[in-house]
Order: sequence, then structure tokens, then C-alpha cells
Amino acid sequence: MTAILYPVATDARLALSQPRGRAAREREALEIAGDIVAFVTEPVGPDYATREAALDAHAGRIEDDRPGRLVSLPSEDRILRLVQQVAPRGGRLRAPAPVAPTFTEGHRWPAHQGDPAATIWRVMISYWRIGAAPTLKVGGPQARYARKRGREPVDSDTLQAYTRQPLQPVKPQQPLDIGLFERRLPEAPHIVVPDE
Repeated sequence: MTAILYPVATDARLALSQPRGRAAREREALEIAGDIVAFVTEPVGPDYATREAALDAHAGRIEDDRPGRLVSLPSEDRILRLVQQVAPRGGRLRAPAPVAPTFTEGHRWPAHQGDPAATIWRVMISYWRIGAAPTLKVGGPQARYARKRGREPVDSDTLQAYTRQPLQPVKPQQPLDIGLFERRLPEAPHIVVPDE
């Protein structure tokens, strides 16, 4: 499978229209940009009321599965994708209020009340942004320990960094030549014995 060649540009608009080049890996993007880069996914272009309007506006650049308009892009050109989002109300993006379960008449959730939230369609582009601030590195404990440690509020940047942080093992993994029910003798670590 061919890797996706993401555009290298200073913003989403230029990534779509006039990228400096295309790179699959950060090392290649650094060579093209000559500066620090960060991999980002951002909305580009206006909001669309329907999926069809978004597909028509970006015909040939996004995979289209509609009958009679099928478009299948090569894997290296799949930099755009469509997402459906809740439409902003009053200038702010607000998700619908959560609904409490009822557990009545054998049903867990209450009957739907009101109209569903209005949605919009956005085109998202993934690219290497030139000169972007590097992703926040979280030092110290992992998210699972930080969460248990205290209930202090965490800002959104730190929370996002926690979600991107790879999981670390709780203790070092045993060497592969030792089975589950085997152990090394303390007085002779080169000898492996069964552990009963």
C-alpha cells in the first residue's frame, strides 16, 4: 500500500491550492520546509448544508460513493475527508444536552423529544504545517496516573497531549526466553527454572 503524500504548507488554504511539496513522513516534510513542521488536520473552505453540496464543491478531490458519480482516489491523494458536525448556535458550537436514562417499560432511554440538532458538513485537510509549534510533550506520569492522582482541572492542550501519549508498561516486560511459569534463580541468574 502506498503512503499518503500530505501537502507541506503554512496554512490549510495553501495546502489545498499551492503546497510547497508533498511528504509522507516528518523527515521528508522537514527537508521540503526547511523549518519545523507539525502534522495537523484542519477545516478548509466554507460550511456546507448537505453532504452532496460538499462533494460537488470538491469533485475529484474527495472519495465519492454516490451512484453515477463514483470517484476512487489513489491512496497517496487521500488528504481530504468529510466530517459532519453539530451546527453552531449563537456563534458557539454546542453539543446537545445529555439525556438521563429512564429504565422504564423495559427501555433504557426516553423517547426522542424535539428535532435533532442541526448539522453542517466540513471538508478537513491533513497536512504538514510549516513553522507550527511542536506538539506539547507531557512529562511525568501518564494520563491514567495523573487522573488518579488528583481532580485538578486540566487545560485542553495538556489533555490533548495526554491522548497522543503512547502507553507505557506498568513494569518492564519479561525477556521472551522466559515463559509465564518460569523464573531465574537469584543465586544463578543464567539458570531458568519452572515456577510452581
